[in-house]
Amino acid sequence: MNSFKTLKKISFILASAMIMISGNLAAQRGYIRGDFHQHTTYTDGSYSIPHMMKKNNEFGLDWWANSEHGGGFTRDALLSGTDLNNTVYWDQMSPNPIIGTPVMSSGHQVMWRWQSLLGFSFVNLKSARSLYPDKTIIQGYEMNVPGHEHGSVGIINGQFQNSPNVYSLAEFEYKFDASDADLTGGASLGWIKSTLSGHQRTLEAIKWLQDNFPGESWLVPAHPERKKLYTISDFRDMNSAGPDVCFGFESMPGHQKETNRGGYTTSADGGGTYGGCGVYAAEVGGLWDAMLSEGRKFWLFASSDFHDEANDFYPGEYQNTYTWVKDQKNAEAIVEGLRSGNSWVVEGDLIDQLEFNAQGVERATMGESLKFEKKIRISVILRDPESNNNHSQNPVLNHVDLIMGKITGMVDPSDPNYKVPKAPGTKVIARFDNIGGIQDLNGLTSIKWKKTQRGLIFIDFTIDANEACYFRLRGTNHGLNVAGETDGNGNPLLDFTLGQNSAEKAWNDLWFYSNPIFAITHKKNEKSKSGEMVMGQEVVSDKDVNNKEISLYPNPASQTLYFNNLEANTPVEIYDRSGNKVVTTRINGNSVNVSALQKGIYLVRIFNQNPPANIKFIKE
Repeated sequence: MNSFKTLKKISFILASAMIMISGNLAAQRGYIRGDFHQHTTYTDGSYSIPHMMKKNNEFGLDWWANSEHGGGFTRDALLSGTDLNNTVYWDQMSPNPIIGTPVMSSGHQVMWRWQSLLGFSFVNLKSARSLYPDKTIIQGYEMNVPGHEHGSVGIINGQFQNSPNVYSLAEFEYKFDASDADLTGGASLGWIKSTLSGHQRTLEAIKWLQDNFPGESWLVPAHPERKKLYTISDFRDMNSAGPDVCFGFESMPGHQKETNRGGYTTSADGGGTYGGCGVYAAEVGGLWDAMLSEGRKFWLFASSDFHDEANDFYPGEYQNTYTWVKDQKNAEAIVEGLRSGNSWVVEGDLIDQLEFNAQGVERATMGESLKFEKKIRISVILRDPESNNNHSQNPVLNHVDLIMGKITGMVDPSDPNYKVPKAPGTKVIARFDNIGGIQDLNGLTSIKWKKTQRGLIFIDFTIDANEACYFRLRGTNHGLNVAGETDGNGNPLLDFTLGQNSAEKAWNDLWFYSNPIFAITHKKNEKSKSGEMVMGQEVVSDKDVNNKEISLYPNPASQTLYFNNLEANTPVEIYDRSGNKVVTTRINGNSVNVSALQKGIYLVRIFNQNPPANIKFIKE
């Protein structure tokens, strides 16, 4: 009996230890909140950099990036700011620390942003990391994107080493920023400034990131509708040039309490914001849906774009981007999470939890793809928090829309549709609320969701499908046909009359958006094995969506595979006969090295479209 009791005690201790271990591991994984677009007095913000670091922490962000304009500016943000009631200009210091081509602004010499990043801003961020050791603080910058407007840029390479630095980010700013006119300072470090201009310079910059830092960087266009300087063909070009770095946009802009919400006037694309979101993402069947209908991995993000309290909410105060990461304290995991598409955005803490999954032959979540045969089961768990937000109010989620679009394949740049920002087949296919039975103008009737006392909401919905498609969610605190807010089909209306927005109005008009899940028809010659492809019927060529034959040669091959009708840098996976993935790479020029493979039959999976092309080859 004593031995039995001892055994039970040991078992209990071991079980408790395992729970503790697994709890600690679980604590490192999950959705975290971040912001990658905010300003200090290093550029055109009102507050010092220590003040902004403090506010990021106060509003509960898990990570943030100090990302403000490229070009040249005059103030030291460590010593300047409304919070300090002080302004210190660089050229007032003795000796004057500024290097590079001399340029004046408002009577003072500017310091080029690459220098302030390298020698000052990042030094301040390292100090902030010591003050807030449980947060991940990244140095980024807001690019003046050549031929366009702005974009948030981050390169974490070097930033978290034993001797941290931001040389790569500073070099990028000098080389490619449209407003950096320095010709000497960066050159003295051996950097060579781009000689291209406009959109071609932007593509060069993105390719530079893709080639050098594909897992450590991002370039995300900011407030893209504001000045009508981005088009869908631009986004398609940019995403194709760097699919691992230009993977989304901030179509939910900052400046949410500015009198023109989001800083968008009638001259913006769409004439303003819609429920605080730009028209590119807010319009069902609009530009974002046109990107997704190609199967492009192009995601929606939100950030504060904080400059001052008069026009902006602090980072984390009103808008949040939730991103799933494998390790909450690892900067590379954060970049990987952003790139994965497993993110969602929300205003005013309308919801604070979202689990969005789809099940066919396989299961997938946001940013992922699944295979299905005839039916797809949608599963959503979200939480409408039963507590006050940062405005001392507890908004109530009114309904959630399930939006579905067809995946029609990549559009060739020579196709006239390459410039068309529409996906007309995209629509709301189901609506869920706390009542059920409410019909919109299109005749769609809402379905009652299941809700627990803790604010958890459960949605379960099955759809019959026979072609590749994608799904995304949106939700709001408004019902249908609310004056000034929604139309009879629940779509957000153009925001308040020009010049009439306020913080109060923003707090009363809240939305959330998920990123999409892609669904691909399951072919009978394919089987699923742990999410990987198993060789079935053997093929020697395939065709893309424009009916161009994709092939490889020589076949059999011993050293190198060459590809026809494929662009350089196209992602490629190679599977053996058992369905095991043995190679993950990208086409280098027009070839892939296969010399390390053992002799046998393999399947090459080519991600030039959605679904991918599949071609058999023999390694000799």
